Amino acid sequence: MGELLKLLKNGNKPSLMAAVVNAFLGIIKGVAFFFTGNVAMFAEMMHSLGDAANQLFVYIGSALSKKAPTKQFPGGFGRIVNLVCLFAVIIVAILSYETVKEGWHHFIHPAGESKGMLIALGVLLVGIVLEGSVLAKAAVEILHETGQEKVGLLTAIPKAFPFLNRAKPATKLVFMEDLVATGGNVLAFAAILIAHFTGWANIEGLVSMIIGFMMFYVVAKVFLDNARGVIGETDEEMLNHIAHLVMDDPNIKDIVRLEVVKEGEFLHVELVAEADPNLSLAFLDDVRDHLTEVILSQKGVSKVAILYDEDDGEQNWVHIGERPDHSTPKQ
Repeated sequence: MGELLKLLKNGNKPSLMAAVVNAFLGIIKGVAFFFTGNVAMFAEMMHSLGDAANQLFVYIGSALSKKAPTKQFPGGFGRIVNLVCLFAVIIVAILSYETVKEGWHHFIHPAGESKGMLIALGVLLVGIVLEGSVLAKAAVEILHETGQEKVGLLTAIPKAFPFLNRAKPATKLVFMEDLVATGGNVLAFAAILIAHFTGWANIEGLVSMIIGFMMFYVVAKVFLDNARGVIGETDEEMLNHIAHLVMDDPNIKDIVRLEVVKEGEFLHVELVAEADPNLSLAFLDDVRDHLTEVILSQKGVSKVAILYDEDDGEQNWVHIGERPDHSTPKQ
């Protein structure tokens, strides 16, 4: 139990905060739906509850992924977060289907003007503020994880988009889900106002379906990203960066093989390099220690394995392109 609590303390904080916020929003939206019968509110209730369950699973998975390697699992447990994300999206997919189905029913058979418009609008306004806050903090975390300069909450959201693919899986999922959730709250808010002032009650069902399809988009995106993570995806940008670092060492003549594989939130590096056969083993061992230290200082790298091969006099490594900006060491 002590080990579990210690691991949970190191779980992804944006996921935990998002889970708490969405659970609270799901409850108050459910109460509002009970009193108003508004189908757009029903869609937002399902969305918030789905996100809460999803993000709680992700928080637990991110914590368990930091468990130290064992003899039975020497590669560590980094991919647990990807497995948990795959399981979590099943829940969201079911809720997405129910949301679309309910929205279609109310679009074809509108129930007329909903009651308690002010209650629904007030709850959605709270949702916009809270979801927007979580979204902004997730954006700040993405910029921090990718070594970018610290910015304000409002400017963090647009600045985070270019670095989204380099963020940790858990933080990326929180950002995407809360981006859709904030947009869903705004759409539901607008639908209630339009239905009230125009009498077009069908729009609430239409918006419910749109929110459901937005949830399906997150399901598809998260599933594909984490399926690649479970299989073992190469981080091409970091591979290029590490290749430059290795080839900058004057004692390394060529690279036979270099793998930079994503293991959940971490990167595992395996390198086979060619060196001058006239160098002593003691000297090459010092070179290995230096390269290991340099590679481990790169953001996200947690494991490095370096082997040597005799230099064959030919240059085989051609993957190197423009050096990417990964100069900020990990914290």
